[in-house]
Amino acid sequence: MTNNRKKNYDNPVSATLTGIFDLFRKHEAAGKLNVSDRLDGKTVLVDGSSSGLGFAVAVEVARRGARVIMACRSGIPSQGEKVKKLSGNQEVHMFHVDFADIHSIRKLVTSLKSSSLFVDGKGIDILVCNAGIVPKKSRKTSQGLEEMFIVNYFSKFIFVNLLLENNCFQDATSIIPHPASRIPCPLSRIIFVASESHRNPKKIDWDDFGKYREYQIGKSIDLNGYYKLLLTTFACELSRRLNPGNETKISVFALCPGPVNSNIAREAPGIFQPLLRVAFGMFFKSPAKAAVPVVYLAASPDLEGKPFDYLFLMSRSKVDEKASDPQNGARLWKLSEELRNRLEAV
Repeated sequence: MTNNRKKNYDNPVSATLTGIFDLFRKHEAAGKLNVSDRLDGKTVLVDGSSSGLGFAVAVEVARRGARVIMACRSGIPSQGEKVKKLSGNQEVHMFHVDFADIHSIRKLVTSLKSSSLFVDGKGIDILVCNAGIVPKKSRKTSQGLEEMFIVNYFSKFIFVNLLLENNCFQDATSIIPHPASRIPCPLSRIIFVASESHRNPKKIDWDDFGKYREYQIGKSIDLNGYYKLLLTTFACELSRRLNPGNETKISVFALCPGPVNSNIAREAPGIFQPLLRVAFGMFFKSPAKAAVPVVYLAASPDLEGKPFDYLFLMSRSKVDEKASDPQNGARLWKLSEELRNRLEAV
């Protein structure tokens, strides 16, 4: 795959067909997830994990011995109990968060820091940023932002930065000064569930960044690709900031898991629902199978010490040039930081 490869994710039908075609393409695997790739003693936080891909990831990392934190808007505590039952691991903990609400994100970080999971120098070893939505139309949040913008991109910027600022990662003392020193441990990893649709947008709209925009379902798929471009650009910039020079302090990974048979398209118009149900059921991967590259990025020793990596399915790929451009990354970070400061001042 080339860096500039474009795909068609403009509407539910073209996005579905593109996803199906992708599954039948030949891909060279970047590596293999082995049974021996364990996570014993590790703390893994998976957001958006009450259903779909996030739930499948939570089950699999729990099976591999991790202490699992499920950050969700719903399904508490029932989905956590299901993860315990399916994995045989009782170290599964659920925390409420609404990623459409900045105050809820701050409350989550405060709750994590004050919980027993973060005593005695413990912290997050692996963060999986998975939560996402594709609404049928625009919705304004209590802070005046468009819901898909904040859930699919801006909440990640806020959440990751709050975790870093509050020293929530296991080895974050090497990045953010803190009076409580800790013995360094194997590198933490931050994993973003992105999408190949990040290649679709022609440019980043700097002038209207963060501004509320009205749209209907015909535009929602296209905008989802745009927000995935912002997310992938953020991932690249985050890696540059966390890992200056030749030293890796926290690994940052991103991936497209491919088409997943989940409920993310539950708001698609009724006219598309029969086609989507058939296509999802027949051709799309189950969440458990789609979780494999996510768990590979979380658990494989092959990736230890890498500052950045991007996978499409299990194939290594370069991100789009717009996302990897350092100037775009710096500009996106600046605008995101300014927006965060304005909202927190209210």
